[in-house]
Amino acid sequence: MLIQSLLSSLLLLMLCLSSSTANVVATYHRSITKTVTTTNINVWPKPRNLTWGPPHQSTLLHPSFTITTTVNHHTNNHLSAAINRYINLIKTEHHRPLVPIATNLTKNLPPLSTLTITITNPSAPLHHGVDESYTLSIPWNASAATLSAPTTWGAMRGLETFSQLAWGTPTRVPVGVHVWDAPLFAHRGVMLDTARNYYPVRDIMRTIEALSMNKVNVFHWHITDSQSFPLVVPSEPGLADKGAYDSDMVYSPDDVRNIVEFGLDHGVRVLPEIDSPGHTGSWALAYPEIVTCANMFWFTPGSQILAAEPGTGHLNPLNPKTYQVMKNVIHDVTTLFPEPFYHAGADEVVPGCWKTDPTIQNYLSNGGTLNQILETFVNNTLPFIMSLNRTVIYWEDVLLSDSVHVSSTILPKENVILQTWNNGHKNTKRIVSSGYRAIVSSADFYYLDCGHGDFVGNNSAYDNQTGSDANNGGSWCGPFKTWQTIYNYDITYGLLEEEAKLVLGGEVALWSEQADGTVVDSRIWPRASAMAETLWSGNRDENGMKRYAEATDRLNEWRSRMVSRGIGAEPIQPLWCVRNPGMCNTLQPL
Repeated sequence: MLIQSLLSSLLLLMLCLSSSTANVVATYHRSITKTVTTTNINVWPKPRNLTWGPPHQSTLLHPSFTITTTVNHHTNNHLSAAINRYINLIKTEHHRPLVPIATNLTKNLPPLSTLTITITNPSAPLHHGVDESYTLSIPWNASAATLSAPTTWGAMRGLETFSQLAWGTPTRVPVGVHVWDAPLFAHRGVMLDTARNYYPVRDIMRTIEALSMNKVNVFHWHITDSQSFPLVVPSEPGLADKGAYDSDMVYSPDDVRNIVEFGLDHGVRVLPEIDSPGHTGSWALAYPEIVTCANMFWFTPGSQILAAEPGTGHLNPLNPKTYQVMKNVIHDVTTLFPEPFYHAGADEVVPGCWKTDPTIQNYLSNGGTLNQILETFVNNTLPFIMSLNRTVIYWEDVLLSDSVHVSSTILPKENVILQTWNNGHKNTKRIVSSGYRAIVSSADFYYLDCGHGDFVGNNSAYDNQTGSDANNGGSWCGPFKTWQTIYNYDITYGLLEEEAKLVLGGEVALWSEQADGTVVDSRIWPRASAMAETLWSGNRDENGMKRYAEATDRLNEWRSRMVSRGIGAEPIQPLWCVRNPGMCNTLQPL
């Protein structure tokens, strides 16, 4: 009994000590949480130049704060929409930083009552290369801030920055702040595929809204593919009527107009892609005679593959009716989308699909080649698109594919841009060294769907008892592209200075075999935010060093703010890391 009593007493003592130690540790961490502050103002993407104090002081936002401009609201509806949106956001957001900002709220300064916007060229259209620079000033001892920009679109970028400078309840803003800002790259985009799975209009609009928050200016809309044709084309209604998944899974002309207008209100270009001649199996439901290998099994071991993935079908370039339908589609799409760029696809032409067609078989048996068949298609469509005053974007395959490609002689460099997705820096180099402008979407860095496995059924890659991860779990482009992978990617790496000038920018891409509106926010954000900053202001500090450690803290804050704005961005760290800056780094903070 004595031994049992002693053991009980010892156990009780250990529990008390353990509890006491836990309480001390908990109290210590709470004290850290309470005392950690920052003098950094979190703006994402990081401006090219932002100065604040010292001393780091702030003032309250006046309850009747207004945004004014000399620009005629009646002639610039998009600016008016932006001003109204930001007034409401700035007054009601009351953002609470995860790490408090160390600033003195001085009672000697007047509350900020006005932001005045001046624009030198308010009629400049939202086209590639438009000036998006701005200058923002919140001076000391003044009740008015100023925002000046050459264009409406630069003013929108400045409004977003100003909105991120406001925080707290009641709302306060820093004073003694000066910002000069402009993007490094003119093309900063997100590509969304709405053909593999359908996305409601509300999800597309929310995505565009998030693009604007991140100063991303292009929504690349991959609308159609072999799996479905959801776009209602007025002159070819049968394509969506028969090719969409369902009658309520379509985008009507009114939907498109609303999305395009919503994009303009947010400073985002809506760039349409109608992929062809590959990826067109859905067209066969309305026009079976112009599509080869439609609705066939995509891959049979020992025979030729018919498609890059399930969902077979290529337009037949040797059938004259193909061009009747194509030209109707192209004409209507360029009417629906005022965007001067038109994405014509031309990726992943699979020889086996064309070879199933008797007409093509006969052509090949008489000395013709697959390259000549693709040239026939390009020669019958590219001049027509150009005649509609459009610059044409193709995926790199049209020039670089090992299996089917065309000569550069039929792809005029002044009218054609190539978007790269294979072989990382190597293919970017091949494109620009050939004199073409490039948009970079390397699957090695910028594909947001990678790392989630594959979607094909009965895949033997998953039947593995050894624990090895064959082919990254069946994902052809695995592993998952982390935000750090995206942030550290230098899209002009290895290029000569003149070659780098041909890189227009980049796009992250979400292909939707395994995504729809239920996951779109978390698949895109905040990883696309990482791309947004690198293409806006770069990924290096003033000393030329990669700034991903410092960016981690800011991205945590920015992700939190996006979530409060209704964007379901996924977390990148535990909250403990956020509240203990530097403690989750691989190197101990100084």
